[in-house]
Amino acid sequence: MDLIKLNIVGLSYSQFKEGAYALFLEEDNGLRKLSIVIGGCESQAIAIGLDKNIVSPRPLTHDLLISIAEKCNLIINNVIIHKLEKGIFFSSINFIDTKTNKNFNIDSRTSDAIAIAVRFNAPIYTYKSILEKAKNYL
Repeated sequence: MDLIKLNIVGLSYSQFKEGAYALFLEEDNGLRKLSIVIGGCESQAIAIGLDKNIVSPRPLTHDLLISIAEKCNLIINNVIIHKLEKGIFFSSINFIDTKTNKNFNIDSRTSDAIAIAVRFNAPIYTYKSILEKAKNYL
């Protein structure tokens, strides 16, 4: 199955669910879009990661993972949104151990995976089937 690269195009307060936010992703060089409902804290974590002008005096949770990864010689290869079930997106983070050049995946909430991906400048991908299935949840 071919992966489809996604770009973050926005975050906004959700009109459908009180206290929630919508994360908008769009197909790279394409027309298809993906909207994911996330919590306020998750939205803030992504927004802070996207805004390179914000510097926290102490590491935030996702920044802490970045520090751990660097100490362990890990980089993030990509994030893949690989499943959509009952309106919930499932993702995995693909790491590369730079010492052994081996890849491994860690299951993650999509919002956390994206918050980490923006800090690593790692690409975000999904599959055509996920984009097609997501249309049913709009």
